[in-house]
Amino acid sequence: MPETPQDEARAAITAAGTLPDAEIDIAGVALQFARIDTPEANWRAGAEALSTLARQAVRAAIGNPDAEAGDLAERANTLGAVLHELAGFDGDSQDYDNLANANLLRVLERKRGLPVALGILWLHAAEAAGWGAHGVDFPGHFLVALTSGRGQVLIDVFHGGAPLGAPELRQLIKQVEGEKAELRPGLLVAMSKRNVLLRLQNNIKLRRLRAGDIPAALACTEDMLRLAPNHALMWREAGLMNQRLDRIGAALSCLDRCLELEPEGPVASRVRLVQEELRQRLN
Repeated sequence: MPETPQDEARAAITAAGTLPDAEIDIAGVALQFARIDTPEANWRAGAEALSTLARQAVRAAIGNPDAEAGDLAERANTLGAVLHELAGFDGDSQDYDNLANANLLRVLERKRGLPVALGILWLHAAEAAGWGAHGVDFPGHFLVALTSGRGQVLIDVFHGGAPLGAPELRQLIKQVEGEKAELRPGLLVAMSKRNVLLRLQNNIKLRRLRAGDIPAALACTEDMLRLAPNHALMWREAGLMNQRLDRIGAALSCLDRCLELEPEGPVASRVRLVQEELRQRLN
């Protein structure tokens, strides 16, 4: 029986899950996640759009000697020109919760997306240019950091690629956490490629949970586990979703895997309590 587009995509994600983080093609994996939810879409056109962005980033980098030499402001301007001015990408502030904003195929078509989806395009372009970059897990608002031997600059990819200094970051944290919030250590944690991709998919999972669609949220979680098979808390989450769907055997299997990965601590204790309850239901 021939493979479906979803089968092909899941196989690609599973393969990516075996790779060291540095070897993950972040935009390519995001494209495979998108194929699962939109199998009717032309994913090859999406892949070609990513290749075009990469070529444009390379040409722009070569044309800016200051950026190539490590000037971070010039790097930010160069990538912003490619992604926002030339390609036309921007944040979707009008329909923020639209699931299309977290689907890279739809983002490439619509030129609109969530911060993390746009950030993946920035990371893709920066890598093509040969420039250092990583995602930043800022509360409530994904950012991108461009890096060089001169330090780093933080970019708000949702608002046209604007660089953010301390005043802008303070304003942003207050918008998320309230007027009393202030900048503090640990707010600018660098994210691995895996964690950026999980944050992208988490947007889909949470929206499905809010809509009460637990089977679809579980399917999203299971696909995330293909990329991060050693993520204990996500196995716990999959177990609890299976519990809510009365899939007792599947729930116990997921919770067993969680305990294999994290056998001690408060989470493990809570997982064992859930397992005990589930086993009683089987008797």
